Amino acid sequence: MRMTAELATLAEAEEDMRDEDEEDDREDDVGSNEDEDRGSSEISAFDVAHFRYIDDDDAGEREEDEGREGGWKRGSGRSWCPGEEDCCNSSSYRYVVVSGTPLKILEHLLSDLRLDDQRGAPECRESETLLDDFLLTYLVFMSTNDLCQALLGHYSSDRCRGQEEGKDALFRKRKVLQLVSHWSRLYKDFLKEEEHVRSFMKTLYRCVLEDLYEFPTLEKDLKEFQKLLRRRHTVDDCPPNQKSKQMYQQLSLKENCLQLRSPPSETKEVICCVHVSADSYLSVHTHHSLEGHELLRIVGQKMDRAEEDMVLAVASHTGERRVLQPSDCVYSESMTPQGKLVACRRDLTEILPPLTDSAELSRRPVRLLGINTCDVAAALTHLDWSLFKSIHEQELAYYTLSRVPGTGHTAALSVLLQRCNEVQQWVMSEVLMCTSLNKRVQLLKKFIKIAAHCKAQRNLNSAFAIIMGLNTAAVSRLNQTWEKCPGKFKKLFSELELITDPSLNHKAYREAFKKMKPPKIPFMPLLLKDITFIHEGNKTFHDNLVNFEKLHMIAETVRMIRHCQSDQPGNEVIGVDSAEVRASVHYLHIIDNQQTLFELSHKLEPRA
Repeated sequence: MRMTAELATLAEAEEDMRDEDEEDDREDDVGSNEDEDRGSSEISAFDVAHFRYIDDDDAGEREEDEGREGGWKRGSGRSWCPGEEDCCNSSSYRYVVVSGTPLKILEHLLSDLRLDDQRGAPECRESETLLDDFLLTYLVFMSTNDLCQALLGHYSSDRCRGQEEGKDALFRKRKVLQLVSHWSRLYKDFLKEEEHVRSFMKTLYRCVLEDLYEFPTLEKDLKEFQKLLRRRHTVDDCPPNQKSKQMYQQLSLKENCLQLRSPPSETKEVICCVHVSADSYLSVHTHHSLEGHELLRIVGQKMDRAEEDMVLAVASHTGERRVLQPSDCVYSESMTPQGKLVACRRDLTEILPPLTDSAELSRRPVRLLGINTCDVAAALTHLDWSLFKSIHEQELAYYTLSRVPGTGHTAALSVLLQRCNEVQQWVMSEVLMCTSLNKRVQLLKKFIKIAAHCKAQRNLNSAFAIIMGLNTAAVSRLNQTWEKCPGKFKKLFSELELITDPSLNHKAYREAFKKMKPPKIPFMPLLLKDITFIHEGNKTFHDNLVNFEKLHMIAETVRMIRHCQSDQPGNEVIGVDSAEVRASVHYLHIIDNQQTLFELSHKLEPRA
């Protein structure tokens, strides 16, 4: 930005003006104004080398220019003053953070942070937004370990020993604890498995214990910190220098108790894919501890096969098959690189021939037509909501920004994305595996109504997937099928298609989604696309300073998850919860071969 560049060179410009003897009238006026600024000491702590600010008094003059450049105009609420008591009351020194080094940004956040008894002012709320932006996006420019070490450095800093008053040191320590508390509340259990975070929390806890003798008022903060540790971490018993103090003895008992708390049992939802032919598989939404005999029962029910005639095997890339035992856990993080899971006969051949050669398709029952449309839509929404509500907003940042992909921090998001893709493929598969023209027409009508119900239930993830499944080339080319579809259904489908219209940056979808109140399920691929475009379309660093405007835009997009999850589904999602309905959406028979899909499509309706 032009104005930002001018501010970044403010010090150099002042020096130049002092050295020049003759300047025109405009430059003299500027020099005069800058002398007045220096006299009033309004930007006495302005550090051009490490941080850039924009004076809010001039924001109105630049608002139009910044808007055109995509700049961030929100204020950080910072009151630049030396005394803690004056900070919340002063409104004379308001700045907007534009960019800075990572450590300077953290220092600014701690300086700006308001303790619990100082909150409530508008500038404090703006400061909390700035902190939220930082915590949601710090992975763009620093690692979690770097952040932990920087926070420890600020808490234990002896930069001001002999100079910093005890009250100022206490404020600094309390602010670090409050920032860590905010970080933990924001991330919940997201970083529980991070070794750097566990070590950091233990070290910080011991540091607070050591400070209790010098700062007794930290006891309240320590108790809150202990609650945090009980929920998130375990703490080693490492006595500080003040172990003989009565207060430490009391708290040390609590510290030892923290080691007795075991982490809660894992209840991870997974999608297990078991291949039933060379070109199709059964997608099973289940728990991660599913055993072989349970999966065989599901496959037998879905594919009309006797459970005792089948076995499960892991097929390697070389074609070898290793039979699994009935008690074996079929879902494994390490199974995918080794091969795929296959349900086969006892002679290790597929239970179904390739679908293009299968005569069974003409006898295949279309179970979906016998299930109430509202019940299917409600089951889809309930399943999508169970997956969506388990997504942490930080997963979006890891998915698009993480410098170390595949770290396991995006498990819930990956499951929902896989589910979205599979619903689209399921719609295509159901239509193309139906050899009867009349039943295919009924299926089209069924899926159009399901998509309409999902949209009404504010589940745009499944609505989008169904519409796109019907719009794929293999299905949309079935002219005879679409011609027999009643006009009112084609009109309804045309209206639903509008939300998938990509023109004007998906304007129709964005406007429709904005009008919906939470809880609501967004179309996740588009949300990830927005974050990716922000990340790749804007520089992370300007002149070796972190571009905080970019981080704010990313954080605003990531916070969409928080908004969508801010309520629970109500009476608008009503359906009969039966085993048949659940099976229809939890177990999907999917063709995963594009050539097979087109061959089936041309068999149903050959080219004229």
